[in-house]
Amino acid sequence: MALPPLPDVAVVLGASASSWRDALRLAGGALVTSGAATQPYTDAMIDLVEEHGPYIVISPGLAFAHARPGPSVLRDGLAVVTLREPVSFGHPHNDPVSVVLGLAVAEVGTHLESIGDIANTFNDDTVTARLAAATSADDVRTIMGVSA
Repeated sequence: MALPPLPDVAVVLGASASSWRDALRLAGGALVTSGAATQPYTDAMIDLVEEHGPYIVISPGLAFAHARPGPSVLRDGLAVVTLREPVSFGHPHNDPVSVVLGLAVAEVGTHLESIGDIANTFNDDTVTARLAAATSADDVRTIMGVSA
């Protein structure tokens, strides 16, 4: 499975967030705006971090926000948020975060596959810095290797 399309409305560049919760609300809001999810999906992403800690901070500067498939996911969707000022998620090695990816996957069977696709994208350790420096949705799509 390829990553879902990334429409312009799902790319938020140079955003301000005062906390990790605000950063996840930005990513969730972009998924909602793009029509991929409803507001409860954002709440579920936040709840998972509150329950399990900052496991979503998968590499230096990068948080990968997601929740389980369910009724709050309308279709597969991807969002990318870059932060003007990085925020701490409480991760001992990978904080602070400057790029937040949001992923919504509608089908249980493709959830892990999509996570694997994200991981493969970030095998290149320059991707996070390039996303943080992106100045347009087109730049982000090129870096991520996705369509609009």
